[in-house]
Amino acid sequence: MIDIDGAYGEGGGQIIRTALGLSCLFRKPFRMCHIRQGRKKPGLMPQHLTCVGAARLVSGAEVEGDRPGSTELFFSPGAAQEGTYSFDIGTAGSTSLVLQTLIPALLFTGGMSSITLTGGTHVPFSPPFDFLSGVFVPLLERLGTRVRLSIETYGFYPKGGGRIRADIFPADRIGHLDLTERGAVRSIIGHSGVGGLPPSIADRQQQAAIARISASANELVDITAIDTVNVRTRGKGTFVCLECRSEHSLAGFSALGSLGKRAETVGEEAAAGLIHYYRSGAALDRHLADQAVLYLALSDQGSVFTTEAVTNHLITNLWAIGLFHHYHYEVEGSLGEKGIVRITPAGKIGERTAPALT
Repeated sequence: MIDIDGAYGEGGGQIIRTALGLSCLFRKPFRMCHIRQGRKKPGLMPQHLTCVGAARLVSGAEVEGDRPGSTELFFSPGAAQEGTYSFDIGTAGSTSLVLQTLIPALLFTGGMSSITLTGGTHVPFSPPFDFLSGVFVPLLERLGTRVRLSIETYGFYPKGGGRIRADIFPADRIGHLDLTERGAVRSIIGHSGVGGLPPSIADRQQQAAIARISASANELVDITAIDTVNVRTRGKGTFVCLECRSEHSLAGFSALGSLGKRAETVGEEAAAGLIHYYRSGAALDRHLADQAVLYLALSDQGSVFTTEAVTNHLITNLWAIGLFHHYHYEVEGSLGEKGIVRITPAGKIGERTAPALT
């Protein structure tokens, strides 16, 4: 039994998602306490409960404490099974965060799984669908795994109702990453989108993003292409999603509209994130770094990469992975600053070695 303090590090939902995914993968039960203790609303929220329910369904797990607001959870899985699954978060909870639980849980089942998720696709505090499809999935492909994503409808806060589909293909191993230099930036592409609102808002967001890039990194303007899109949704919302495509890496940046927030601010925020990354010289953006380490830790080869910023999310995820899988990691750099991450295996994934903290 693995005992987990849910208040460790950033103390948020990432610990829950990582624990559920790896618990299913390694068939190791855990008990978690102090779940989201430092948040304004501690305990399990609807999207976390969807993660728990999804992990239980695919693995036949025994579960205790899976109720709204619960700060304790017991999870004991069986063998995860490939199949066709559908999950409705019932709110604007993030579909991308639920997918973070399911991919590692189903990646090594030996067969393809098809997942339909209903909820938020472009909501605060989570990667938008564009980041998953344009940046995260290409990284998985680089590591030798395959996930195919599609979006049917967009879901914004507070109505949600977005729907995405993920096909998770079976893998037998995961490759490594040696990425300390990103190389020359080749292009910047993006979408300025609106749903249920005047298209002129998308135009203003687009123009503001390009203006910010021009003012702060004029050398990138000639290789920047941001289009405008009007998306299908049950509610109303806006977004700007950008990708920085370099010689050796991809990175993603986004901003969302909200009531009372000027369209220009949305465009400027997305561009500001891109510019910070560009000036750092790092290979991976901070969010991709957070998500990549789980898969790199499962490789039988060592990895090294640079990230634009060392974050609490990154440190916490590295720790949580180590509870389930014996590996070693090293992080050079201060919180909020550019860093180097090194990951060294302590055994192949097939060995499913005992957990160890580093």
